[in-house]
Amino acid sequence: MNNQTALLPRIESALDEIRPYLETDGGNVKVLGVDDNNVVLLELLGSCGHCPMSVMTMKAGIEETIKRLVPEVTDVQAVNMTSPDDPNAKLPDNLQ
Repeated sequence: MNNQTALLPRIESALDEIRPYLETDGGNVKVLGVDDNNVVLLELLGSCGHCPMSVMTMKAGIEETIKRLVPEVTDVQAVNMTSPDDPNAKLPDNLQ
């Protein structure tokens, strides 16, 4: 088992701490993999994929939690994060 594969269960465990908050707003997150530099690649699911707050959620919530619990992780990137300046970004129904 390589180092990246060994990190996956710990990353999932870290995400389990924040998933209830994401799910409350109709979102979730999926781990796509970990590269050779210990960068975690994520896909934001549901409302997280198009929420204008997704940048803050990524940095202050998801990335902070993963790095705190899995310090070997060097960075966390979402492959489908909405730019906060995107005019097509939509808020979840409960925030409109």
